[in-house]
Amino acid sequence: MRSLFVAIGMMAVLQGCAVREPMSADQQAPTLTPRTSTYQDLLALPRPKGQLVAAVYGFRDQTGQYKPTPASSFSTAVTQGAASMLVDAMQASGWFVVLEREGLQNVLTERKIIRASQSKPDVAPNIQSELPSLLAANIIMEGAIVAYETNVRSGGAGARYLGIGLSQEYRVDQVTVNLRAIDVRSGRVLSNVMTTKTIFSVGRSANVYKFIEFKELLEAEAGYTTNEPAQLCVLSAIEAAVAHLVAQGVDRRLWQTAEGHTGEHPALAKYLGKPEQI
Repeated sequence: MRSLFVAIGMMAVLQGCAVREPMSADQQAPTLTPRTSTYQDLLALPRPKGQLVAAVYGFRDQTGQYKPTPASSFSTAVTQGAASMLVDAMQASGWFVVLEREGLQNVLTERKIIRASQSKPDVAPNIQSELPSLLAANIIMEGAIVAYETNVRSGGAGARYLGIGLSQEYRVDQVTVNLRAIDVRSGRVLSNVMTTKTIFSVGRSANVYKFIEFKELLEAEAGYTTNEPAQLCVLSAIEAAVAHLVAQGVDRRLWQTAEGHTGEHPALAKYLGKPEQI
């Protein structure tokens, strides 16, 4: 009888650990991408004396890493949309006027279509005026995802007593990005930063394997795994890289804040300290 009570108690624990059924698309509305503390750091940066006109041509994946089996061998371990993340981080900082370069050919094609339409009668009012020249960038933002390391750390703990067990395991991966600002006129690298972000995965499970009565075996198990989204970690590392780059430029007097701040501003001081893991 005592064993039965223990088994019932364990089943209650398993019920608490039970994995929820997946919801359909109609049950959860789309939301904005969740942002981390690095995004708030970008918003807290002091305003620039003048925004920097910058171009982003791409932000490549140089890791060469693919997802482990049984995932597809053509599925990469990190996002291929890091250039879009960089543009978003630069605009969020308020320090840059970002020019479209990744889809520049599409912009040029549309400008040709507008010029061809201007010679026709009944031209739409929005395309009647002469097209201005495209803006030229003073700075090119270059960079890449340079490393993705799996199983940097792993481990776990567990216990079992009389066929009743609980366990927890974890794994830590790591992604590293590089970002640099290049002077268009001279080709000189003005500032160069590298940031690293860890990616945590945690799995918890509970199980029962016990004879309640003669020839009556109770066997049950439940568990779940939580994986930190890799693309959000890449986004956080890119946001930290932009904040570091702005802070380095202010410290080296490459650009200035509107109030003349140097390293004493709290948001800048945070990124001018010793290199540390974000």
